[in-house]
Amino acid sequence: MNIEEFREFGKASVDYIADYFENIRNVEVISNVEPGYLKNELPEKVPDIGEPWQQVLQDVDKLIIPGFTHWHSPHFHAYFPTANSFPGVVGELFLSGLGSLSKNWETNPACVELEVRMVDWLGKILGLPEEFLNSSNGPGGGVIQNAASESTLVGLLTGKHRTIRNVLRDNANLSEGKIMFKLVAYTSKESNSSVEKAGLLASVPMRLLPTDKHGSLRGHTLEEAIKKDKESGLIPCCVVATLGTTGTCAFDNLEELAKICSREGIWLHVDAAYAGAAFACPEYRYLMKGVEDVDSFNFNPHKWMLVNSDCSVMWFKNTKDVEKAFKVKSTLPKIPTFEPEIEHWQIPTSRRFRALKVWFVLRTYGVEGIQRHIRKQIGLAKFFEELALNDDRFEVCTSSMGLVCFRLKGEDRLTQNLLDRISRRKKIFLMPYYFGDSFSIRFVICSRFTEKEDILFAWREITSQLGDGAPTNDALREKWLKNEEEKRKNVTGDFLNTLPAGINENVK
Repeated sequence: MNIEEFREFGKASVDYIADYFENIRNVEVISNVEPGYLKNELPEKVPDIGEPWQQVLQDVDKLIIPGFTHWHSPHFHAYFPTANSFPGVVGELFLSGLGSLSKNWETNPACVELEVRMVDWLGKILGLPEEFLNSSNGPGGGVIQNAASESTLVGLLTGKHRTIRNVLRDNANLSEGKIMFKLVAYTSKESNSSVEKAGLLASVPMRLLPTDKHGSLRGHTLEEAIKKDKESGLIPCCVVATLGTTGTCAFDNLEELAKICSREGIWLHVDAAYAGAAFACPEYRYLMKGVEDVDSFNFNPHKWMLVNSDCSVMWFKNTKDVEKAFKVKSTLPKIPTFEPEIEHWQIPTSRRFRALKVWFVLRTYGVEGIQRHIRKQIGLAKFFEELALNDDRFEVCTSSMGLVCFRLKGEDRLTQNLLDRISRRKKIFLMPYYFGDSFSIRFVICSRFTEKEDILFAWREITSQLGDGAPTNDALREKWLKNEEEKRKNVTGDFLNTLPAGINENVK
């Protein structure tokens, strides 16, 4: 492909993407394809002779889009948002087109220096303490990681290394191997499954602690767990607090947890992957009270802040800790050319120029544009909550930020049957969740295209699948339930039985 063909292909692709977004409301949010649908459509071997780009673009439309789940559809209300914006798309085009990576400052000065500044911009937008910024006089700083799961692993590995170092300093009779065998970490049972996975990867058992009735991990629960483990000869090394849990967007009590971790010398990492973006609005910053005492903090601009994936930002209160854990002596220059040396704060040895798309988005939207986006989506969630509260057939289990968990009053089977019918129609995409012991439905504002009429569309779709509803008389209700259960048994490919395993511990 020469430059002229590239121009034509690029322009046609931008037009295709623009048309896709312009007509996104007209497509079913979930595809109708069966597993393995591409097997008979794609050849087993790479073509011997290259094909024209026009044919490739046609096959995107013919083969890929029919099997696509439209995450940016205003009828997509599952999981969490995956950020997308036109400046973000163009930024992604530039960083892919320029094709430049960086290891350290010498390999790409612009890449490193823009990232250092963009991380500070984001820290200031969220209202993080100045000591976490790259521009601070202290050892704090931040870097763009790939995902929240990677940031959690980095935090856990750093906490593990710091604990081993401190125990060795105070106990010369212990070996590093014996210490590692005794390490333990803690998180909420409502935390994302990636936190438990980080424990597996770091070879540190991760205790999943119970939460209060609001889904929040409290200080007294952590304190009891630490006391019990220390009495058993174990060594606590890390706590992962969640600000905005996957299931219900609950917030752990960071202030209580931070005091305990500071007293015990335990690394405290904060996973604010989704909800962290809300701290751009000052009225929500009370939810991160105690952040000045954490060791590392992470949120994903690629979830709710309009920056296309992948882009996950992580700050350290003291970057010397992560450097001691991750710095490889053989790569150390004698005299650093540029500080901070952010290449030592991550697992990969190189990074994409992610800061470029952050720069594009922040300059185009500004702080007010980001705040307007967040507040609008929270307002839309509140509107949905009001619709549910004003219908006597429903109850709202919990509501936080852009997420509402709701259910039909009565037995779980009522809500299960409702979700099955909604899912088979594929007009909107919702996910189930167990809130406490009750089966509920998660409704999340995900797409930046979502408007009030889309919420009304979703509500009409939900209520249209109630049928006659669940009768209030006990005898009639039991008869109705039996009929509904029989219908469920006769339906093949039941939605609840086809969910991928491991989406979340509490998602069935």
